[in-house]
Amino acid sequence: MMDKRKSRAIVRYEKKSFSELERPIVQEYPLQLLVNDRELATLISSPHQLNFLVAGFLRLQGFVESLDDILSLGICADFGSARIRVKGEIPERLKPTLTSGCGTGISFNLSESLMKLESNAAAPGATFPPEAVLHLMKDLARQAENYSQHGGIHSAAVGDGEKLLLFAEDLGRHNTLDRIAGEALFKGIDLAGKMLVTSGRVSTEMIAKAARLGIALVASRTSPTDLAVELAAQAGITLVGYVRGETFEIYSHAERIAVSAPEQKIAGVTGVILAGGESRRMGCDKSLLPIAGARFIDHIYRKLATLFDEVVIVTNSPGLYQDIPCRKVPDIYYAKGSLAGIHSGLCHARHEKIFVVACDMPFLSADIIHGICARAERGEVVIPQSPRGLEPLHALYHKSCIPAIEEILDSGRRRIVHFFPAVRVEELPIGDLTGLDPEGQSFRNINTPEEYFQCRAPQRPDSKKGSPAEEPLAKQN
Repeated sequence: MMDKRKSRAIVRYEKKSFSELERPIVQEYPLQLLVNDRELATLISSPHQLNFLVAGFLRLQGFVESLDDILSLGICADFGSARIRVKGEIPERLKPTLTSGCGTGISFNLSESLMKLESNAAAPGATFPPEAVLHLMKDLARQAENYSQHGGIHSAAVGDGEKLLLFAEDLGRHNTLDRIAGEALFKGIDLAGKMLVTSGRVSTEMIAKAARLGIALVASRTSPTDLAVELAAQAGITLVGYVRGETFEIYSHAERIAVSAPEQKIAGVTGVILAGGESRRMGCDKSLLPIAGARFIDHIYRKLATLFDEVVIVTNSPGLYQDIPCRKVPDIYYAKGSLAGIHSGLCHARHEKIFVVACDMPFLSADIIHGICARAERGEVVIPQSPRGLEPLHALYHKSCIPAIEEILDSGRRRIVHFFPAVRVEELPIGDLTGLDPEGQSFRNINTPEEYFQCRAPQRPDSKKGSPAEEPLAKQN
């Protein structure tokens, strides 16, 4: 019996660093079937008990009904060939069948044109941060949860390193990539240099198809086969397996994944996301609404995580955000509105100052946030103005505000601005920030189904409809 697993040197990403180790890899074994001197099929399989595999295949295809129908069966493991003679004749119109688990496969080698590919030919110069791989896999899991009504189905998605572009699911893992390729063709989306994530094992068929599309990186929640690793290395594709939690393993072209130099974080400030609103006008939890391949709150968290060394979500339903790697803290004044959320953020934050943002503002501008935090010493509250007035849920607060906030909450009042007379407030005029975000996208919040559908609808370049400055977006103050 042949060994079903090989060991290969791989690169493991864990805790924001890389390490090298040996990993056993499932072996993918192509077995050519010659039945009555005719090439009938190439089975791509595991290399054990091949006599059972061949006999079962012939039985299920209807060529034999019992062992008496098999006149001879010989397997040459070295050459990957099985010669079988059966009673009766093989139908003339049969085409060669090539199979590999779920879905129909293809031959076990790349075409001659793909064989000529040099290293990194799939996407010269394309690189991705580790977080892009992890985020896209999480986005795939969320999409699968949203669309599937049953289990036992494979899914795949393509992203550009920042967002999910295409999603497909099917009974066969190979079919999911076919569906993505077809949709990209209809929509005019160039897949060259993109990332592909899949729920199933990566075999040669998947790599060959990815190579034909110019995919730069293929990642799976499970393992690749040995031949898939070889073909990925040959085609210049980065192959990633076991993407789970915050770790993964790289089997080919690890140089395409690089930990970017850490950005300078905004010192002394905690990013706080308020996710406890009632969303009465929307009719559902706004933080969970999907846009550009992820939920509102995912976009907000990712932006704040690049700006602050601590991010906190204020929520009384932490289970909704268990896949976001930050602290979730409850209201101290339960169900008292956004002011209570700011109070909880101030009390739980490690730093003296917090930058607060609502969970319905997915278009944050890093430049605007930097501009607000740069003025942190001007007041205990630093609050910007937009065309709609003050933006208390896109502002900076100091822990020294806590007593004034508690006094307002204890008196039964809930509006954020009610405690402003008791503290130093620095209002930033519209003109101070306009140059950093001319369209005002950073202050754009989504309160109603109409606003949500409007923000998802593509706008013509010359269209002013939906401009944030013109939309009557209500503030949560």
